[in-house]
Amino acid sequence: MCHLCNYEALLNGSDLAVTENRLRVLEVIGNNGYPLSAGDIYRILARGPSINRVTVYRILDLLVDHDVVERLSTGGRAFYYGLAPNDYHRSHPHFYCKSCGQMDCLNPESLAIDTDPLWKTFPGQIDRVEVRIDGICKNCMK
Repeated sequence: MCHLCNYEALLNGSDLAVTENRLRVLEVIGNNGYPLSAGDIYRILARGPSINRVTVYRILDLLVDHDVVERLSTGGRAFYYGLAPNDYHRSHPHFYCKSCGQMDCLNPESLAIDTDPLWKTFPGQIDRVEVRIDGICKNCMK
């Protein structure tokens, strides 16, 4: 969850026009404490003013392409969406429950990975490093 992010500024800084629907999508993603699936985002948005499901998917693709939102893999065909790292939202690892499918954000300090050697020695271009821990959450273990 990011209470400090200015969603209009994130769009402007990515050379994207500020539209009501883009702001709504960003608010849903940014105001949640964990990443959401596209279906979850649509269901939340559908409670308010009318929005088309295809529009939500197109906005998500656009926001991912402009590094405003990050698409997080579950290891299968499903994806979750969270704010991309920015000045107020640090990069952090995620926990994915293989039983219920919930993805949670972990504290950035909970898993310190030094990627400097990788950046220095990898012979190609690295755009992003994603860290996901898979297991069973405490609710499913009960």
